[in-house]
Amino acid sequence: MNHSIALYLLVAAATIYLIRMLPMTLIRRDIRNPFIRSFLYYVPYVTLAVMTFPAILSATGSSVSAWAGFLTGSVLAYIDGNLFRVALCSCVAVYLAELLIH
Repeated sequence: MNHSIALYLLVAAATIYLIRMLPMTLIRRDIRNPFIRSFLYYVPYVTLAVMTFPAILSATGSSVSAWAGFLTGSVLAYIDGNLFRVALCSCVAVYLAELLIH
């Protein structure tokens, strides 16, 4: 194995370990500050959105069909919230947009 790859893996493992270990060792009592509690509550949702949004816009052949799927999914998720229905309708919207474009 190349030494630089091993170093990259070691740095990544140490970073992940520190991120998971430090809060458990440094914070021994309950967090009472409402701002920090709400911040920590929403971190997973924001992280998922930040990782998913660029992939949505680059997953199709054109940005028009990507936006059609994104907007369809966003509106249906707000109205209904059924994951299967949202995914199915978003796929159909992308398919129809690709048909209309080409």
